[in-house]
Amino acid sequence: MTSDQFRSLGHDLVDRIADFLASIRTLPVTPAEPPEQVRVALAATRVLPEAGQDPKALLRDAADLLFEHSLFNGHPRFYGYITSSAAPIGILADLLAAAVNANVGAWKLSPMATEMEAQVIRWLAQFIGYPTDCGGLLLSGGNMANLTCFLAARAAQARWDVREQGVAIGPRLCVYASTETHTWIQKAADLAGLGTKAIHWIDGRQPMDLHELEVRYRQDIEEGYQPFLVVGSAGTVSTGAVDPLPDLASFCQEHGLWFHVDGAYGAFASSVAGAPLELRGLQSADSVAVDPHKWLYTPLEAGCALVRNRSALMKAFSYHPPYYNFEGEGLNYYDIGPQNSRGFRALKVWLALQHAGAAGYRAMIQDDITLARYLYDLAVDHPELEAITNHLSITTLRYVPHELRAGLGSQQTEDYLNQLNQRLLAAIEKSGEAFISNAVIAGKYALRFCIVNFRASTGDVEAMPQLIAQLGRQIHAELSI
Repeated sequence: MTSDQFRSLGHDLVDRIADFLASIRTLPVTPAEPPEQVRVALAATRVLPEAGQDPKALLRDAADLLFEHSLFNGHPRFYGYITSSAAPIGILADLLAAAVNANVGAWKLSPMATEMEAQVIRWLAQFIGYPTDCGGLLLSGGNMANLTCFLAARAAQARWDVREQGVAIGPRLCVYASTETHTWIQKAADLAGLGTKAIHWIDGRQPMDLHELEVRYRQDIEEGYQPFLVVGSAGTVSTGAVDPLPDLASFCQEHGLWFHVDGAYGAFASSVAGAPLELRGLQSADSVAVDPHKWLYTPLEAGCALVRNRSALMKAFSYHPPYYNFEGEGLNYYDIGPQNSRGFRALKVWLALQHAGAAGYRAMIQDDITLARYLYDLAVDHPELEAITNHLSITTLRYVPHELRAGLGSQQTEDYLNQLNQRLLAAIEKSGEAFISNAVIAGKYALRFCIVNFRASTGDVEAMPQLIAQLGRQIHAELSI
């Protein structure tokens, strides 16, 4: 491809993307198509072409397929998961990063990209109030960021060389986490060789019950375990609740345990006025996972692991084979994380942090929190809705027909409402008017709205109670026949 061809194709594609972003509000949030229909549109059974094809037609076809058959998490009424609208400057950043194609595994291979990532780590730490001299790196998302911190804790806390000798020779390692913790922890325990039974769940009320943690810790010591890690959540997946992080930090300091905070979602709210006071506890954590592709609106993928003691990452990941020739020239990210070849994730975060500024991000995060609270208040006042929870920017609620309010709490009524709201969730998705998810809270099947969306407006939120009630009445009528 010549430079003139690239320029022409690039201009055409950017124009199409700009038109898409300008019109996204008018599109369905999702086409809600079955897999078979998507495969037909793709002509999925085609064999690999033998001859090359015109790149202009290929790009236009690819754009059509994506714009016509995708769920748009950039839509102002996407409230389904903790996946944000992608900042436009991040979209352009990914194009620029791909042009340089830096391998940010070794400084020699990516001098400016490496230094940009190191600066991003300091800025992210500064934004959440964490020590800026910490170690850290960007990863694909929350799973890998949390796993990286988990492995750093294992290497630091084990009383033997666990990397060389494995976990079988020492005392049984165990970790503590609330039952509301994201499923990354099962993957981490599995991949780290501990097994998921090494997770000792604290089943008490949400947030984590400190008394139950104390009791379980003493019991485990008596039974010969070596507890090494406590995980606190700065915003749980289902409801956005925050664990008592300052108390957990004190507990870990008292007992010599590693304190990790899963802040993939909520840590960025710690700098916002009126944020839960419990978020201050993440400043005392040994490690924190955060996700710029959640509440900093960075395009996927962009997770981040922050570790207070920089050397803990080196202790967990560094190897120096003879075929490496990268010593002494700067930070080599292969030394402090699980990847050798690493993409240039930092550029989109680096540009976005400067484009919006810390104050701009605080304002956008506050807007999301305010909108979620507004939705909760609307549900409280609506005669056919039951508001259930509101934490950070997550609100849960459910549809309750007038005539069933008197029976709330009875098993028959609750079973019926769970069925009704489950079908309602599917109907909302099929309508294309909004995309939400679910949570099960004290046995109640709830509709879950998570707002991490700089395009969402008051009007978008105000439309939700009417949509829920309208579709809820229809489904209730169908179920009552």
